[in-house]
This record gives sequence, C-alpha cells and structure tokens, in this order.
Amino acid sequence: MKKVLFIILFTTFSISINAQTIFGKWNSKNEKGVVDSVLEVYEKNGKAYAKVVEIMNPDRKDARCVDCEGEYKDKPILGLDILSGLEKDDDEWSGGTIIDPRNGKTYKCYIELVSPNKLKLRGYIGISLFGKTAYWERAK
Repeated sequence: MKKVLFIILFTTFSISINAQTIFGKWNSKNEKGVVDSVLEVYEKNGKAYAKVVEIMNPDRKDARCVDCEGEYKDKPILGLDILSGLEKDDDEWSGGTIIDPRNGKTYKCYIELVSPNKLKLRGYIGISLFGKTAYWERAK
C-alpha cells in the first residue's frame, strides 16, 4: 500500500513540475515597483512571444510607441508584441528580442522561469553582462 501511495504522489509531483511554464499572463512593474501592465507570453511556431494585454493607468490606455522604430513606430502599446522570437534552450528561452515601449529601444533578451509564479527577464546589448534584469509575477 505504501508503494502505491508513493507512486501516486511521485507521479502527481512529476506532472505538476512539468506543468510549470512561461506561458500565460504576467504582471510587469515600473521602476517604482508598481504593476503598470499585464503581458501575455504565448507560443507561436515553437517560439515564445509576449504582448501587452492590459495597461493599468487609464490615461495610458491609448498610448503609442512614439520612440519605437520601424514597424513598431507609433503603434498602440496595448496589443504590441514586445517580446519576440525566443527559442527554448534547456531551462531558458533565448535568441529573441524585447522592445521597451517606454524608450523605444530594442534589446536582445532571455527569459527563465525561476518559480511557478516568477519569470526572470534579462534584456541586454551585446553580451548579457551589459543589461538589466526584471522579474515578472504571474497575473492572477
């Protein structure tokens, strides 16, 4: 009986670990530590992307990416794909880019799930040493 219980618990634990994923909705905080937007990380053609699905400040709901360049120039921030083209590499997703709509700059980036409800995002120029790390918490 103990063996059967152990097998059931082990199987349940294994399934719950494998169910942890980067995909879903995440809260992004501003430099003051206040949630200013909700982002949805989704998969398309085996790569990870993220778009802005909610802006908390009612005055910024219609904001546009005025400092962005190229195809993102003057696009509404709400609905904007800010994270694109990341591919799974062991425990992290890398090889893609992130756009910061606040300043319009594009950075290389990688993301890693550090706990079921916490995502580490690192944006950088050149090598990862020269960059900034942000943590997103899973939206409820």
